[in-house]
Parts: sequence; C-alpha cells; structure tokens
Amino acid sequence: MEIPLDLARTLAAVIDAGTFEAAAHELAITPSAVSQRLKALETRLGRVLVVRSRPVQATEAGAAVVRLARQLALLEHDALAALDLDAADAARRVRIPLAVNADSLATWILPPLARLAAEHPIVFDLHRDDQDFTAGLLESGTVMAAVTSQAEPVAGCIVRPLGVLRYRAVATPEYVARRLPDGATPAALALAPVVDFDRRDDLQSEYLERVGADPAAPPRHYVPASNDFATAIKLGLGWGLLPAFQSQAELDRGELVPLGGPPIDVPHHWQQWNLRSPLLDAIADQVVAEAQRHLLRV
Repeated sequence: MEIPLDLARTLAAVIDAGTFEAAAHELAITPSAVSQRLKALETRLGRVLVVRSRPVQATEAGAAVVRLARQLALLEHDALAALDLDAADAARRVRIPLAVNADSLATWILPPLARLAAEHPIVFDLHRDDQDFTAGLLESGTVMAAVTSQAEPVAGCIVRPLGVLRYRAVATPEYVARRLPDGATPAALALAPVVDFDRRDDLQSEYLERVGADPAAPPRHYVPASNDFATAIKLGLGWGLLPAFQSQAELDRGELVPLGGPPIDVPHHWQQWNLRSPLLDAIADQVVAEAQRHLLRV
C-alpha cells in the first residue's frame, strides 16, 4: 500500500494550520477539497487520522503520516538544493518544527535560527516546553529536532551535546532583607515566597532539597514565561534560580544578590531525526556552535 504524497501533505497542512479553513488557504484549495482529501486518505488507510477539534489534532495514526510528510518535505528541499533549484522554488518553504525549552528560547537559540532562515527557504515552528519533556515531542513525531536534557537518543534520532546551563539562586537585596535577614537558612526558606516557572518546574525544589529545606513548604508564585519569570525575581516577587544570561548584569550592579548554596547545572542536548539531510545537519551545526559559545562545556 502506498500513501499518496499530496494527501499526506494535506494532512500535515491541516495539523500545522489548526483548521481546515486555514489549511485550505495555505494550499490554495477549498475547505471542502481539504475535507475530501482527508476522507480519501482515511478510507485508503482504514484509520482515523484527525480529531476534528479546534485546533485539529492528529491521532496516533495521523501523527505517523504527518511525520512522513515532514520527512519528505525535508528530503525534497535537500534534493532541490543539490540540483541548484531551491532558488527557483523559494516560495515553497519547508517547515522545520523544533522543540525548545523556555530559557534557551529567551537567551541563545534565536540568533542561529535567524541566520539559517536568511540563508535557506525554511520557516521554523517552535514548540516551547520544559527541557525534561521536549524529547516527548520527538517521540510523537511533532518536531524534527529538540533541545532536551535527555542524553539517551529517542528511537530514530541522533544526539549531540550542547553544554550545561548553570542556574544560581538569587533575589533582590530588599527581598533578602525582608524575608531572609539571617541568611537563606532552611527554616527561613520554608517561609520565603519562591517563583516557579510552572508546576512542572523543579529547579527551585531541587535547590531547596540540596540546602536541606522542605521543597513543599514555601508559598509559590507561578510565572510561565522566561523573561517574565526573571523580571518577577528582579522585582522582588520571590527568589528563584536564574542563569547568568538573565542575572549577571544585575548581580554586578548589586540589584540581585546570590543566596548561596550549590548551583544547579542542567545539561542540554540536541536530538534530531536520524535522516541524511544536509539542511537538518546545517541547523544542528549552527545550533551546536551557538550553544558552545554560551553554555558551559560538558
């Protein structure tokens, strides 16, 4: 059995766009034609491929077809580039979905992506998630590559080390004077408000455990955006762990002070589909080179 490529691309367009109408606009066909193509593909494969919600979501079977469509688009780009025909087809840009953790997105990864987008007919579709969970998006076929804390390769992927992002516990001098006047003792930290990124953020809890404090005790603020998280700490909403990217200037000016205790080192790795793709390799090379300029060496 063969999967018609035009039907697979239509499914990928629906998943990427989120609605039949938006996919129809992107494909320059009618929403009715999009629906007919999906029904034809589902009939051919004998599988339900989408959950018709808003946004439309792929079923497990649909995700496999979307992954195929994305791999073919990537390989087609590479073939056109090898034939020196990519410039003639520049209007048809290949979509590169990537999973990136919030702190990398806020600090170091956008410059290499911008350079790549200027050099190649590609568009990036960034999925933000915690570095402990981005590998799951690779496993599902949602993304082609991911910045992840997972060193063990996901099935069908290869992995390259990026480096370590080091976090230190910091707060404003005013916050320390008010909440931690005798220092960041376990007893004081049990009462001092802390800022977490979201309910899956365990960095502050890991720090509390390392200094002998109860990680479940302190009141918690949740600020689920990297720059806003850093701003909340700099405004004295609570203490939290920040990388040097987001804290060193303020530490140098005395606007933040370290709480002491051990740093938390988070390893970062680049995982990507194991395809012989010059484009995907070029993306990896740029990302790895940028990471090595900014992250600590493993």
